[in-house]
Amino acid sequence: MNGLLWVLQVLLGFFFVVIGVLHFVLLPGLPAPMAWMYDLSPGLHYFSGSAEIAAGLGLVLPGLTGIQTRLTPLAAVGLVFLMVGAIVWHCTRSEFTNVARNILLMGLSGFIAYGRWKLSPLPDKGSLSAGAAT
Repeated sequence: MNGLLWVLQVLLGFFFVVIGVLHFVLLPGLPAPMAWMYDLSPGLHYFSGSAEIAAGLGLVLPGLTGIQTRLTPLAAVGLVFLMVGAIVWHCTRSEFTNVARNILLMGLSGFIAYGRWKLSPLPDKGSLSAGAAT
C-alpha cells in the first residue's frame, strides 16, 4: 500500500505543480480541453495556482524529508476541496469531460488522504529543533 500511495503522491504532486504554474504563466495556444483557463479572473488564477502548487509540494516533500508528515494528508484534503470548486466551475460551463477528470482527481486525492491517515501513515522524524535538543 505504501508503494501505491507514493506513486500516486508523486504523479499527482507533479501534475498539480505543473497545472499551478500554468495559472501564473498562461501560455497562448493551450489545447482545447484547457481553454477554460483563459476565462478565469486573475484573482482565481492566483488562488488556484498557489493552492495547486502548495498542495502538489505537500503531497511529496513531507514524506521525503520526514518532517511534518501530517501535512501530506492535509494537502490531499485541500486538493479534494479544490476539485469540488473545479467541478462547480466546469458544471456551470457544461464542460463535462473536465468534470469527469476533476472527479477522478478528487477521488485519487481522497484516497491519498485516507491512505496516509489510516492505511499507511508516513513516519515523522520530528521537527529540526526537537532533533537538535536530543
